[in-house]
Amino acid sequence: MRVYLDHNATTPLHPEVLAAMLPFLTERFGNPSSLHAWGQEARQALEQARTTVARALGSGDKDSVVFTAGGTESDNLALLGAAAAQETRGRHVIVSAVEHHAVLHAAAHLQRHGFAVTRLPVDGQGLLDPDEVRRAIRPDTILVSLLHGNNETGVLFPIDRVGRICRERGVTFHTDAVQSFGKLPLDVGALQVDLLSLSGHKIHGPKGVGALCIRRGTQMQALIHGGTQERSRRAGTENVAAAVGLARATELALLDQEAAAKRLADLRDRLEHGLMSALRGVLRNGHAIERLPHTTNLAFAGAEAESLILALDLSGVGISSGAACSSGSLEPSHVLAAMGLPRERAESSVRFSLGRGTTPEEIARVLEILPPIVERMRRVNAGRAPAEART
Repeated sequence: MRVYLDHNATTPLHPEVLAAMLPFLTERFGNPSSLHAWGQEARQALEQARTTVARALGSGDKDSVVFTAGGTESDNLALLGAAAAQETRGRHVIVSAVEHHAVLHAAAHLQRHGFAVTRLPVDGQGLLDPDEVRRAIRPDTILVSLLHGNNETGVLFPIDRVGRICRERGVTFHTDAVQSFGKLPLDVGALQVDLLSLSGHKIHGPKGVGALCIRRGTQMQALIHGGTQERSRRAGTENVAAAVGLARATELALLDQEAAAKRLADLRDRLEHGLMSALRGVLRNGHAIERLPHTTNLAFAGAEAESLILALDLSGVGISSGAACSSGSLEPSHVLAAMGLPRERAESSVRFSLGRGTTPEEIARVLEILPPIVERMRRVNAGRAPAEART
């Protein structure tokens, strides 16, 4: 049995999503900017996809949705586009220390170009105090960008409370909802966000497509210049097939969202409790309640994360040590470091992220094979320790 528990990195394409996309990769190939029948057929499908995504976010304005190449581009468009449009009003941006690198690196780019960037701390459970945002806002603050659900720990930020603060202070507010979109209800109006990023391949849609929801009236500048596609906010011929796939994946995710979230949370808890019962020295990284239903990050004292991942892979189980885009890095997770966890604990931490196809049998399989692997690694590592450390 092969068990895939790395759904925060990517999800398998749903067969119904593929079926929805195929016509636009074959006979319905028109350019949506063309005036003839082929183009207008594509245009109609594109706009229907836009409507579907907007409705999923509680927006009645389909023109609020800009299709992008994925979450990273959406985050970059949000930060760099909003900063460029508003820099005459101020040059101060606020993010948290545990953002995805798409946001952190975009903020660093702004800093290199003369913007001031405040990186807010989190506590030992990965939680953010909204009052930290209130205190950090200055007269020249133009943008706040915070994750909705953390991709490594699953910890949720109080986006609605921060949204109220930003709206009161007249500050543009962006949230990266890549990991929470399709798993939890999202309403841009209730959250009081001006910009929201999402991605297709986290919800069994295709890779290479995402969206940025932009509240009407939000000041933005395009990053990609050319034609007038996407209401002049992102030039270039639209990827109609991918947009259609994103829309179909969105529809499928919303069909049983509440029931799916409960099922995944139950399986996640079964995994956590099983491992903690079978092994000593297993610690959860992140808040136990305020988190995504499908994600857990666990530290296994005495075992190295990289070795655990490789050993599980050999046994047919796929997990991760954090963000897929950071794989290969020798540095421990910036998220766990920002939470104040010791380096040794961070280096022994791995992420399990479940998906709609995860079964109780798969969780049972992991509970069967992982404890012996950890115990074996601990024995090996204990044998390597200096004699004085073992006495």
